[in-house]
Amino acid sequence: MRFWLPLLALLALSSCGPSGGGGPLEVAIIGAPDSLFQQGVRLPPPAQHIRTATQEGLVALDQAGQVVPAIAERWIVTDDGLSYIFRLRDATWSRGGDISAEEVRSQLRQAIGRVRGTSLGLDLAKVRDIRAMTGRVIEVRLTAPMPDFLRLLAQPELGFTKNGIGAGPMVMSREAGKKNAVLSALPPETRGLPAHEDWEDVARPIGVRSLPAEAAVTAFSRGDVDLVIGGSIVDFPIAEAGPLSRGTIQVDPTMGLLGLTIRREAGFLADPERREALSMAIDRTALIQSFGLSGWRQSTWIVPPESFTSPTYAEDRWNGASIEDRRRAAAARVSAWAGPGREPVVRIALPHGTGSDLLFSQLTEAWRTIGVKTRRAGPGQAADLELRDTLARFTSPRWYLNQFNCSLGAGLCAPKADAIVRQTLTERDMDRREELLAEAHAALVEREVYIPLGVPVRWSLVRGSIRNYVPNVWGFHPLFPLSQPTT
Repeated sequence: MRFWLPLLALLALSSCGPSGGGGPLEVAIIGAPDSLFQQGVRLPPPAQHIRTATQEGLVALDQAGQVVPAIAERWIVTDDGLSYIFRLRDATWSRGGDISAEEVRSQLRQAIGRVRGTSLGLDLAKVRDIRAMTGRVIEVRLTAPMPDFLRLLAQPELGFTKNGIGAGPMVMSREAGKKNAVLSALPPETRGLPAHEDWEDVARPIGVRSLPAEAAVTAFSRGDVDLVIGGSIVDFPIAEAGPLSRGTIQVDPTMGLLGLTIRREAGFLADPERREALSMAIDRTALIQSFGLSGWRQSTWIVPPESFTSPTYAEDRWNGASIEDRRRAAAARVSAWAGPGREPVVRIALPHGTGSDLLFSQLTEAWRTIGVKTRRAGPGQAADLELRDTLARFTSPRWYLNQFNCSLGAGLCAPKADAIVRQTLTERDMDRREELLAEAHAALVEREVYIPLGVPVRWSLVRGSIRNYVPNVWGFHPLFPLSQPTT
């Protein structure tokens, strides 16, 4: 797998910040101010971070995005890849009482039940059974091998609670009416780990707030926060141009989907060849150059070829054809359809932000060259195309394919592709599984349900005093490691 490197520091580092090297570490997560405490199964990034910090599951992700023990202290995977057996830590709930295998089995079953009807529910469709084997051992059985299964178990939606209180590793406090919170790491002995001398002195509290991008960048530049996370392409120009005299931009080497979902199959967009014409006309290199972002990986496919063990198609969908040749072919398709009373116009829904403005400008220019006009859909208005900006949860082609499952109602889809993906849920031969996933991808491409641009953009502002922050492929930065001593 080829990953793109983090952006280098823009300006010199300084350790100055609100924490001053001691006291609470102040973190701003980009999002709506009231999103930090949102509940449910479709959580915005600020709420995902709070849930991960206070409601861990069997396993967790560390600062580098690697799977590490959480409620489970260790595990084994059977040789056939169909059974995961976890031994639980000798841990307790925050309000007392041992965490037992029976409770964990019940919690995990309920969590998986809650995400049915979501893309994560589709990702977890290989779970066949969950059993409590002894007081501290549970087994999860799958219908077919899934090498990335542990990574799915580390997702925020699969954290555990009892009586509304999470299993840690942190506890949250907040003042009534306030939109910020303070997270404190639980002592190791309550989590089934050896006691740490002077724990309260070495484990730093984390102050967390959710802010719009401009407010977060201003707070960082002013020295009010030590770390800003959760930035995307929508707001990247704000960070790149901001007065960052005491920090750096870090860009994650992400995986996932950044492109345009086709919402309506009507008018100009009724035919797959014309939908493909829009994708052919985009100069993806020029598009990202307007953002001043180096190292970004563009894509012309839904599933990146490198997601397969043995790629079955070339990296470029149009076999290296020049942008001029692609636009000539696309313009011919547009011209063949256009006529009296048939004006090629597409309406695009984009979030508010300077990055969205740049993106709209680039798309407008690209499609002008083939005779297509663009309009920007306002809030609540019907749109033909909608920006999709989603981080991958695991590396398999099945994650990408599940994002377009017809049951999600997220735009155009391909029932044929869904049926093929369902076959892979019980297919135990890896080579055959990959063949089926490639067939499903071909069915989606044939339907032209999506216009790929490249990988998502995720950026952070990181003070020089920050430790245990690592750019990673999942674009997710758990708060608990930030509270931990480095030695």
